[in-house]
Amino acid sequence: MRAARYHEYGDTTVLTVEEAPDPAPGPGEIRIRVAAASVNPVDWKVRSGAVRDVLPVDLPAIPGRDAVGRVDRTGTGVEGVGIGDRVFGLGGVTGATAELAVLSAWAPAPAEWSDADAAGAALGAVTALSGLKALGPLPGRTLLVEGAAGGVGGAAVELAVAAGATVIGTAGPHNHAFLTELGAVPTTYGEGLAERLAVVAPQGIDLVLDTAASGSLGELVRIAGDPSRVVTVADHQGAGRLGVRVADAVNDSTWLAEAAALGAQGRYTPRVERTYPLEEIAKAHAHSEGGHVRGKIVVTL
Repeated sequence: MRAARYHEYGDTTVLTVEEAPDPAPGPGEIRIRVAAASVNPVDWKVRSGAVRDVLPVDLPAIPGRDAVGRVDRTGTGVEGVGIGDRVFGLGGVTGATAELAVLSAWAPAPAEWSDADAAGAALGAVTALSGLKALGPLPGRTLLVEGAAGGVGGAAVELAVAAGATVIGTAGPHNHAFLTELGAVPTTYGEGLAERLAVVAPQGIDLVLDTAASGSLGELVRIAGDPSRVVTVADHQGAGRLGVRVADAVNDSTWLAEAAALGAQGRYTPRVERTYPLEEIAKAHAHSEGGHVRGKIVVTL
């Protein structure tokens, strides 16, 4: 199969497109013929070697964790999915950006989602849901999402609105119309946030989800009034210092199905900023690494 790979840790120049061995699904896994895969910050952090102490990989490695495609093989013990079914889902830390990929968690991709949409859904949705579920019941609550225009933040906004929360989202001014489209009340991040929130949310902030790791976690705790009302999916170091809970993405097919059901209802649509062909994997990684991404970056195969 053709795949994006890197044989050593490094910058985007270590990425190449080449032939690689076909993967085989193990028990409880499926293999898909990939239509598209997304690029997430974890992909280039792993590729660079920056997180090798906590997320080591065997080299050469294929970047990518989530993808969409049609099932072409199933492992032992797999039920409820058949050859040719269109699914989206998650595999390991690596392996998705290739013609064939193995998934350990998946759900049917809604017909309402394009391949690019579905490719950008899995990791963003389960990361957002892990944070939202850690915060507890959302109906009638006012939730602040820090970093609301990113792939995880945008998913969190739509999923929280669907759950009945009033959502305030932070982003740069150029993304405020985008946040309004997602269903959030927009405001600008950074210095003076508490004063701006007093205007847009005079009723106060009940809960906070940090998806940005921008160094604002201490201020977010002060805004919420208690670290127990704040969850981060991004700032592990700050969380340990401040007593804030950390929520990590998990390969949970139930959560993927929950996101897909909202997708079929038109209540959650993964937002894709740009797509790249497989041959431009290095450009896709550079785009993600440059920051200020609105939604998701997707590689098509």
